[in-house]
Amino acid sequence: MIETFTRELPNGITLSCRAKGTPGRPLMVFLHGFPEAAFIWDELLDYFARPENGGFRCLAPNLRGFEKSSSPTEVAAYRPHLLVQDVAELAASENAQGRIDVLVAHDWGGAFGWGYANQHADRLGKLVIINSPHPGTFARDLQSDPAQQAASAYMNFLARPDAEALLSEDDFRRMWTFFDRMKAGPDGFGWLTDAVKDRYRGVWRAGLTGACNLYRVTPLKPAMPGQTAQIPALPRERLTVAAPTLVLWALDDAALLPGLLDGLEDYVPRLEVQKVPGATHWIVHEQPNLVAGEIKAFLDRTS
Repeated sequence: MIETFTRELPNGITLSCRAKGTPGRPLMVFLHGFPEAAFIWDELLDYFARPENGGFRCLAPNLRGFEKSSSPTEVAAYRPHLLVQDVAELAASENAQGRIDVLVAHDWGGAFGWGYANQHADRLGKLVIINSPHPGTFARDLQSDPAQQAASAYMNFLARPDAEALLSEDDFRRMWTFFDRMKAGPDGFGWLTDAVKDRYRGVWRAGLTGACNLYRVTPLKPAMPGQTAQIPALPRERLTVAAPTLVLWALDDAALLPGLLDGLEDYVPRLEVQKVPGATHWIVHEQPNLVAGEIKAFLDRTS
């Protein structure tokens, strides 16, 4: 059975969490993205907590701004280094070294996964990124690739002052379109059942301001029509990742194009990339067994 609890951090943030596995075992942390929540990882928590798959202590927090976690209203409270701090303090609440043996992250969770791997290299074993762009290649393509600029245009909608109000209208009609427009095949693997929709409604009814604030605070989004993108130059030392890293990339992701993988090895020298055709941005929902198997194989290869 999945444990659910809240964890108060020294920085004053409280994270609602899902976990499985024995405390004190090697720690495996899972970070979700938008518009998701920690429950998307339940099958992987169960898988990696089993002794034959590593017997990890598996922990999936809801990021600040999501579900029952703290949701400050100020946009500045969602600056990336603060969410990376949340991850670091959560790990320190699990073991004295604050060590994460394996960090698995998707979408926005991946943004903080990349950041954690850079800022806390001495406390990370291995990194797994699932369809989340590295800030170096993302910044590059937002400035130079018209296709990625168009694919990311939705970010400006989510940064609007009235975004959460619009997203909540008509039983979250616009929210469902994020899933629908990125489906592979006519049924999108059939994962978006009524029961799953109810779980999402429960998360979204807790509030969407925090989630939208991620889009408001980031400078990594395409320019509005008639404007120039205000994307900062990122120093290389803030972009490198030393940990062995698996990037699992669904090739039918409509928002994050495969070109984001080009040049990634310049920032991540110990890199493996596994491309998955016929899968979309929602690969964790679509093919959890494939995701688990690819991660397990990576851990075995790099043990």
